[in-house]
Amino acid sequence: MSKLWQAYLGVLQRHPWKTQATTTGTLMAAGDVIAQIFIEKKNTANYDTVRTLRFLGFGTLLAGPVLRTWYMTLDFLFKGTTKTVALKKVFCDQAFFAPSFLTVFITTMGWLRGDPWSEIQEKVKRDFLPILMANYQLWIPVQISNFYFVPFHHRILVVNVVALFWNTYLAWKSERKLTENKPIANKDTQ
Repeated sequence: MSKLWQAYLGVLQRHPWKTQATTTGTLMAAGDVIAQIFIEKKNTANYDTVRTLRFLGFGTLLAGPVLRTWYMTLDFLFKGTTKTVALKKVFCDQAFFAPSFLTVFITTMGWLRGDPWSEIQEKVKRDFLPILMANYQLWIPVQISNFYFVPFHHRILVVNVVALFWNTYLAWKSERKLTENKPIANKDTQ
């Protein structure tokens, strides 16, 4: 394992953008695989490979580069590794970045699925707040530790390792159809 870790660190040092983007995409795809197989109980006959590729593409082409840029911006704005600096970074991360990024995620995934705009808007209305609240429960403690203890070049890796579980949740939550979790109308009121 240490050879693999050393190899990863070498590639990360030589190609930080590509490595972090690829890591993000791979772990987003892995989260979707876990969601489909273990939560949704899909087998090879009904497994959605295109869906996993959407997560891979989103993570590699958008999430990875955006996260790296965001962390670079936070380090530029807030210098140092004190508790106060870490809390300022977490505040900005969770107050500004998380809600914006979540909206981009839900919207982009809907667009990549080919959902009509009205359905994408409905999914944002339905899913945004519950996902954001779950985000706060998980990511505030993770990010406090991340910004306080972890060197910059490892922050995205920390986020990505935790995000494997988060991405599993996101994949399951964002891929649900609009008809799921809607109350069934009472026959007497129809």
